Amino acid sequence: MNKLLNIAQAGQRQFVREYAFKSDLKIKWVRPEKIACYKPEKSGDLAKLPPLKADELLPEFRDCKELDKADESVKSLFKLSNNASYLTTKFYRDEMVKEVQRHAQDFGSMEAKLAKMTAVIRRYQEHMDKNPRDKMIKVRLKELIDKRKKFLKYLRRWDYPRFEWILEKLDLVYKPPPTHFHWITRKESLQKLTDTYCENLKEERLEAYHKQLQAQQIPFLEEAIKKMQFVRQEQISCDVSVTVTEEKIADSKRQLEMLKELQQAEAAASSKKQNEDGFN
Repeated sequence: MNKLLNIAQAGQRQFVREYAFKSDLKIKWVRPEKIACYKPEKSGDLAKLPPLKADELLPEFRDCKELDKADESVKSLFKLSNNASYLTTKFYRDEMVKEVQRHAQDFGSMEAKLAKMTAVIRRYQEHMDKNPRDKMIKVRLKELIDKRKKFLKYLRRWDYPRFEWILEKLDLVYKPPPTHFHWITRKESLQKLTDTYCENLKEERLEAYHKQLQAQQIPFLEEAIKKMQFVRQEQISCDVSVTVTEEKIADSKRQLEMLKELQQAEAAASSKKQNEDGFN
């Protein structure tokens, strides 16, 4: 009964938490932005197709002499930009094949096939930027990117110098699929961020403590020299064995002078840096 009365008279207890939650560290995790698989960042296309010239004619009418004398309205009918989109795709495909083909009639080698697929992929990517809800083109683009990856994987396995050359010519980056798939979760990411935060905090505190000890070195050595001199004089006056030699005192004085010179040099360097920042 007395215990209950004592507890009642003591009033409400205050519990103080001596540990921290992750929320106290103010670590914010933002989910990484999802990038579609057909985007150039994922497909490995470093460059885009060059812009089409305004006066670019259809390939079969480039050398036509009658068009040179024709009216502008007639010329516009034969411009590549005023015709069907598949003709522009064919134009880019042929131009890219010319850069990598082995000879003038080479349209079936591995390099030519990769150039054709790359041109079509980049045309589809331009189309998807303007029409992101076109499901049919999206599916075709995904299939074409996967097919090109298979071709690059085969070429990398059997002819690595040619593989490196074709990547350089077509401005590509080969991104093989990961060996182990791993979901990015909030819990695991927060654990990593917390570990990093704690490591940085530990390093900062150790650095601050190191600077504090360095600042205490000069006063500590001055006091130690005075005490060693006093102990030596007392031992000599009392006619006992001398444990503090003059060499120890001289070494301490030498160390003290080095520390003072180092401190003056650091102060001069910091003042010079502040002056330069002030002028800038």
